Amino acid sequence: MLTLKISYRTFFGIQPCITVHSMMFMIGHFAHSLASNMFCQLSALLSDIGLNIREAHVFSTHDGYSLDVFVVDGWPIEDTDGLNKALEASILRNEGSWSGSSHSSAAERTLPFQLKGGEWEIDKRLLKMGGMIASGSCGDLYHGTYLGEDVAVKVLRAEHLNKNVWNEFMQEVYILREVQHTNVVRFIGACTKPPQFCIITEYMSGGSLYDFVHKQHNVLNLTTLLKFAVDVCQGMCYLHERGIIHRDLKTANLLMDKDRVVKVADFGVARFQDQGGIMTAETGTYRWMAPEVINHQPYDNKADVFSFAIVLWELITSKIPYDTMTPLQAAVGVRQGLRPGLPKKAHPKLLDLMQRCWEADPSKRPAFPDILAELEDLLSHVQGASGKTVQDPANDSNKRRLTPPAHT
Repeated sequence: MLTLKISYRTFFGIQPCITVHSMMFMIGHFAHSLASNMFCQLSALLSDIGLNIREAHVFSTHDGYSLDVFVVDGWPIEDTDGLNKALEASILRNEGSWSGSSHSSAAERTLPFQLKGGEWEIDKRLLKMGGMIASGSCGDLYHGTYLGEDVAVKVLRAEHLNKNVWNEFMQEVYILREVQHTNVVRFIGACTKPPQFCIITEYMSGGSLYDFVHKQHNVLNLTTLLKFAVDVCQGMCYLHERGIIHRDLKTANLLMDKDRVVKVADFGVARFQDQGGIMTAETGTYRWMAPEVINHQPYDNKADVFSFAIVLWELITSKIPYDTMTPLQAAVGVRQGLRPGLPKKAHPKLLDLMQRCWEADPSKRPAFPDILAELEDLLSHVQGASGKTVQDPANDSNKRRLTPPAHT
């Protein structure tokens, strides 16, 4: 009989790296939430190469280390090299399952866990952290400075690092470094080396559209609304042209700079999509999520168009979508055809566009270039008809109706 001692630290995911020394081999780093799943995977791996598991024991420590001990037979004790090769071959055959469950289809260009550092890897000695701006489930956002520039610093919390969080973090770095557009938040750099992992982007002093509308209680006039919507469409046109699906388009992920230019942000769940490819992940936020995504049906970039329709409704009404429902109730309703109530005083062209964008059939939804053309045409018409500029909100103590400065 052989005793195999398999140790791993419950940290963040990387591909397993196995070496065998006197029947002890290491299994990289895995998330704490996957520890029990790891035990099952290891058991399956040993069975896959023909080993008989006689006993199995699991030990864990408070600092994140685990040790799985298997007593097995079915392999010559002296043939450690052969066992090592058999284990490596088994892992290669089952590579997908070792990285945890994945919703990605073959159509997605997925990211390897390790990106080689480049000019975007920051020198942390030059990063000065300021106060916290916001806090999320897996990380915190800070105001800081880097090389004299105001920046936003998204820091992952070490205690929440797991395979999925790490993958989203690296995916966001991968996408941000590939994009550059006026209406996409500008990437400055990242730190992908322990002990602290962070993404640095331009500082958006205007905050999110969600806060602007729902927390600051601004009510947008038509000109302002259209300018914001055009900004979002321009950013989304750029992303879709490059095969990037955002997958979590909502007002909380639409940020404003000091000139109130709106930019698309937060690419943690965004993905590249190859031509003609589809995906089936349930990804995003329920109140803004397309029905085909909720239903785990194949979807493409038209899922972003549906989310944009909900954003448009939000900007028109200054309300949170389905505000009398829980997110899960809203999701069930959307699956059954529920949509937000149509606002009575909205421009008829906006209402028509909004309803086409949230069609249940994705093929009936317009693409972002067509949406952009319609919005720009309507904006031009509205500006020509009014010839007015409403008071800047910075000088409006009640913060009710407003128009941001024009921008290019």
